[in-house]
Amino acid sequence: MTVIAGRYRLLDVLGQGGMGTVWRARDEVLARDVAVKEVRAPVGLAGDDERRLYARLEREAWAAARISHRNVVTVYDVATEDGRPWIVMELIRGLTLSDVLDAEGPMSPQRAASVGADVLAALRAAHEAGVLHRDVKPGNVLLANDGRVVLTDFGIAAVEGTSNLTMTGELVGSPEFLAPERALGRTPGPASDLWSLGVLLYAAVEGNSPFRQETPLSTLRAVVDEELPPPHRAGPLTPVIEGLLRKDPQERLRATEAERELRLVAAGGAPRSGPVRSVPAPPEPHGQGSPTGSAGSTPPMPLPYGPLPDGPSGEAPPQERTSRAGTVLAAGVALLLLAVGGLTYALLRNQGDDKDPGGVPTSSAPVTSSATPSTSPTMTTAAPSSPPTTHTTPPPAQTVLVHVRALRDSYSGACPPPEASAPAFAGVLTVGRTPVSVEYRWVTESGESSATDWQTLEFAADGPREKRVEHTELTYRADETLRDRIRLEVRAPVEKRSNWVEFSVTCEQATPTGGVTSPGGSATPQP
Repeated sequence: MTVIAGRYRLLDVLGQGGMGTVWRARDEVLARDVAVKEVRAPVGLAGDDERRLYARLEREAWAAARISHRNVVTVYDVATEDGRPWIVMELIRGLTLSDVLDAEGPMSPQRAASVGADVLAALRAAHEAGVLHRDVKPGNVLLANDGRVVLTDFGIAAVEGTSNLTMTGELVGSPEFLAPERALGRTPGPASDLWSLGVLLYAAVEGNSPFRQETPLSTLRAVVDEELPPPHRAGPLTPVIEGLLRKDPQERLRATEAERELRLVAAGGAPRSGPVRSVPAPPEPHGQGSPTGSAGSTPPMPLPYGPLPDGPSGEAPPQERTSRAGTVLAAGVALLLLAVGGLTYALLRNQGDDKDPGGVPTSSAPVTSSATPSTSPTMTTAAPSSPPTTHTTPPPAQTVLVHVRALRDSYSGACPPPEASAPAFAGVLTVGRTPVSVEYRWVTESGESSATDWQTLEFAADGPREKRVEHTELTYRADETLRDRIRLEVRAPVEKRSNWVEFSVTCEQATPTGGVTSPGGSATPQP
């Protein structure tokens, strides 16, 4: 197995996205399991942009490492292998918030408030360290099995004293979670992260984000110009969501008050009647234009975020707000012309984080950073209660999450390989609702496999919503090495594909008499 920097032995894949892979690895120096994040530059990326991507990855580690907080993933090391940095992090067992919502549907206001309060605590710690996250979304929030809520992926964070590492014209972050001031190209501040938190809370209780449209550009226009669709399931969380989603960053609910109100809702209480008060106040430490840091911090550095250019509020005056949609359209066209693929590159990164097909590790396979998990976390929250609303919400559509990991990913020796030594794999299938029948099969990238038939897995009513299936791959090629990839495919009740897992079979001697060689040079054992 591959060893990174002579120390970290890669064991199996925890999750994959459009821009990289998160591995479970063994730190052979300290004898502990860790998570290692690998980034692969897109094919055809220019040399300068590739170096900028790797610099961004290093900055992610540096940004997260300077934040010491239980709700922020702990970074242990940045290793270099083949000219690329690999981030070494703590291993976290659990699920991303996005996959919890996908599998279980909208949350109760109390549970969403509990998650939001912990995310906000992480953001406050980051802001005090001079770091803006800039991509707060459900896919970057992990709900750990030990009850922790962990904010991950500081890969596009803005850090005090660093140069801009984005490509010319590139828009970083997920459009539907982007604050209006960022969509308009203005300098962001801590309030921009709070807006993203407000969108996250809305999505958690309503089941969809408030401003999502068919295209990124129309989504940005909606963020800037459209009114917030009234939440119907938020109940006591409504004033907090509305306070965080005010277009003017200076009118937005402040972090200290928002966290206090979220803790109150999580405990079963309710904010005072009417909208939560938000008054313009001096910026919090390392906020917009803050000249100094907290006690004991490093010497002050130039802030990457400061007062917005349109006056003290940072927002266009009322008479200009009717033209904001045109401004966004013009800005979007300029971005497309300047970026020459930069926006596509940024969106590719975000799309990979949001919904890579499958990508759900098992409960025994911890996940961290942008890896997506599969098992339902054990959360300690206030008992859910029915939201005080008269609206009837249909149950969420059936979902199936599927992830594959290697139990044995290689074999070398006499062929055919014995079943006890041949490459073996475990797949985990998680459904949103029971009862349901799931039809699945194992497939290889080459099409050569010892198991191609569709099989049925039954999930009984009131039974577990997660089941494990295993497969041993017995295909080989006589007198040579077979290198291939395998995954699980689901065709019912919905179509779904897992992540690919690589494996190899090396035959060190001629195929024994008991085998039958196929015309294509592969062989499978006789029944």
